[in-house]
Amino acid sequence: MKDLKNNLTTSGKGSTNIQSRRGKSFGYQVLGFGAGGAAAAPYDIDMLVVAGGGGGGGSPHAGGGGAGGYRHPTGVALTPEVAYTVTVGDGGAHDSTGINSEISGTGLATVTSSGGGYGGGHGSGSPRQYPGAGGGDGGSGGGGGTVTPGGPGNEGGYTPSEGNDGGSGTFAAPAEGSGGGGGATQVGANGSGSTGGPGGNGTATTITGGSVTYAGGGGGSTNGGSGGTGGTGGGGNGASGAAQAGQANTGGGGGGTERVMSTVGGAGGSGVVILSMLDAKYSGTTTGSPTVVTDAGGTGKTVLTFTGTGSYTA
Repeated sequence: MKDLKNNLTTSGKGSTNIQSRRGKSFGYQVLGFGAGGAAAAPYDIDMLVVAGGGGGGGSPHAGGGGAGGYRHPTGVALTPEVAYTVTVGDGGAHDSTGINSEISGTGLATVTSSGGGYGGGHGSGSPRQYPGAGGGDGGSGGGGGTVTPGGPGNEGGYTPSEGNDGGSGTFAAPAEGSGGGGGATQVGANGSGSTGGPGGNGTATTITGGSVTYAGGGGGSTNGGSGGTGGTGGGGNGASGAAQAGQANTGGGGGGTERVMSTVGGAGGSGVVILSMLDAKYSGTTTGSPTVVTDAGGTGKTVLTFTGTGSYTA
């Protein structure tokens, strides 16, 4: 009996094979566990972050509102299973600055665009030796009121710039012309004695699969002729009576008012945040009901368009 026990536990070809197979099986289990626990790699997306446009000036002969800041980072790395919060800024009411838009999340340097500056108001006295309000600063600056400068753009100090300055207001008796709000691509034009300054043009992008222009400045107004046109990309026209509002979800600035004391400047257009990624990378997890388009424009990319607060989990 002693010999049989020793043969089963310490010697013999069969005993050695059993121990060897057990050792290999244990090794495979460890390797399998390691492979299953690997984290998914980060992946790159492109994004567009446009803030709310500034409101046009709310008194006669007032400047146009500046466009909301325009920022378009590309190749931004997102970490899988991390939720990224999106905030879309509203446009400013007359005489008010637009609201910032942004996207933020763990491991991501927050991307913020600045709300557009408000349009300035008219001066007093005859001639207008007492200047009116200058345009407000913002992503793009608001146009100046009578004999006042436009507001500065690129409030966030970003490179590349998120926007441009507003145009200045002028006085050439008996007419007064106010400046147009700045746009993402172009400064607002100065007013003249007979025309309000046009708003600066916005910037076109193909992030959605087709070319769309965002962040145009609002037109300024005058009491001696026609109001300035809004810049491409949703800027509102300056007008007699109630001025035109900036277009929603473009970040366009509102137009300035002309002549009529009881009217107000056009409100700025609300902003937008757009995310674009390869179809295969899209997780399908969002909040806030963004518009989702797969293979947008035949690009093989999924595009999420947020017009309000929400999130995307990578």
